[in-house]
Amino acid sequence: MDIVQLDRAAVLESIRVVERAGPGDWDRPTPCDRWTLRLLVEHMGTQHIGFAAAARGEGARPAAWEPRPAGDDPVAWYRGTAHAVLDGFARPDALERRFTLPEINAEATFAATTAIGFHFIDYVAHSWDVAAALGVPAALPPAVVEAALPIALRVPGGASREKPGAAFKPALDPGRDVGATADALRLVLSALGRSPDWRPPQDSDPSDR
Repeated sequence: MDIVQLDRAAVLESIRVVERAGPGDWDRPTPCDRWTLRLLVEHMGTQHIGFAAAARGEGARPAAWEPRPAGDDPVAWYRGTAHAVLDGFARPDALERRFTLPEINAEATFAATTAIGFHFIDYVAHSWDVAAALGVPAALPPAVVEAALPIALRVPGGASREKPGAAFKPALDPGRDVGATADALRLVLSALGRSPDWRPPQDSDPSDR
């Protein structure tokens, strides 16, 4: 799969897990510090809108990246934003465009494949974040996880990952099964500063979902 197909698979999985959320789930904690499930989904949707704008050559507009509320139906709102970015990346001219991504670097532009790679790794992580918050399994295709691992390992470390609001925390030790038998998703999550063993408070039965 090319990067557009990989990103599409990750985004479609994010839709699937968001659709598992019910009315009582939006205040649930998530693996992302200080973000409830609603805040996480609003962040995810806002990023879709910004990247869709960048795919149209409009990423420099500050309004493209302004946080949006998900309203009374966060699932439908999120689904709409996800399809907007999928449509944006599928545009015939998208891969020929330089993307402006001010939240990453306001002084530079990025090749389309690089920019879509940034989006891809975010939605591998965020699909797992939502699934973990809901206490349900993520079902990312093996090819997607395998493609995500080298990208996750190339995310720069350093002090920027310790700042409040950083996209990724400092890398963690993946723990069990390290080595040739390590689970690729476990390695991806650990490289992005997420504990693969994070679990939500057990206030509902995931088997009901």
